[in-house]
Amino acid sequence: MTWGNHSLLMEFVFLAYPSPPELRVLFFLGVSLVYILIIGGNVFIVVAIHTEARLHTAMYYFLGSLSGIELCYTAVVVPHILTNVLQSEKTITLLGCATQMIFFIGLGSADCFLLAAMAYDRYVAICSPLQYPLTVTLTLCVHLVVASVVIGLFLSIQLVAFIFSLPFCRARTIEHFFCDVPPVMRLVCTNSHIHERVVLVEATLAIAMPFFFIATSYAFIVAAVLKIHSAAGRHRAFSTCSSHLSVVLLQYGCCAFMYLRPNSSYYPKQDQFISLVYTLGTPLLNPLIYTLRNHEMKGTLGRVLARNCLSQSN
Repeated sequence: MTWGNHSLLMEFVFLAYPSPPELRVLFFLGVSLVYILIIGGNVFIVVAIHTEARLHTAMYYFLGSLSGIELCYTAVVVPHILTNVLQSEKTITLLGCATQMIFFIGLGSADCFLLAAMAYDRYVAICSPLQYPLTVTLTLCVHLVVASVVIGLFLSIQLVAFIFSLPFCRARTIEHFFCDVPPVMRLVCTNSHIHERVVLVEATLAIAMPFFFIATSYAFIVAAVLKIHSAAGRHRAFSTCSSHLSVVLLQYGCCAFMYLRPNSSYYPKQDQFISLVYTLGTPLLNPLIYTLRNHEMKGTLGRVLARNCLSQSN
């Protein structure tokens, strides 16, 4: 079986994993701990939004969907990383690499589109509060979440199909922890600017376009908030956006650094660290940001913990 000129059973070897046994154990324990926290934090948000009636609003529906996508997003690569740490041969087949890239890039892109949808939700809530219940309905929320995932996966499939149609060099070693666009593109033998431009166009559609929409939404939000005469009103309006804006800066900052630049500026060690930040750091910090900076989520956390304590005491 072949895909273009490549055998689907062709294997790539990952080189980023630590070799000394002590470092491998520390790396495994560190990644495992962070992954457990990611699962716990995001599952808590999903369960809290599902069980608390006061959180059954568009903003929290988007937040729950974001947590669900990030659980799937990390599940694509983190178990693979943990497995490779324990194995002597850290390999992956061409088909496995392509499949991993499709879901990793697709769900990551869905994250970006969903953050844009959340910015639209905040824009309508602040700039047109009277129209908000009629405009941002549950049906619209579902459509936006589904569209984010579908468009993200569609762009990802196109990009991965293009990359794996290119000729790879004989040295099939990936200087990374998993299959990602920059390190895999380093294996391509043809050194054409056309190939880089195609990747940059796809990255622009998935990253720069949603970010431009978010920036435009916040420009209107800031203009509307500055017209509020009450200082308390301005603070309340800004506080509803601060968590989202923090997540946007973290997510888009890492993604732009990794994907919106030419292949020639790829530095393995630096990019391996950045990839761990947006693969593990962002899904870990998002629940913390939304919980600690949101009064309703903090109240929900307190009620959930209180219920658990009461149930255990009884």
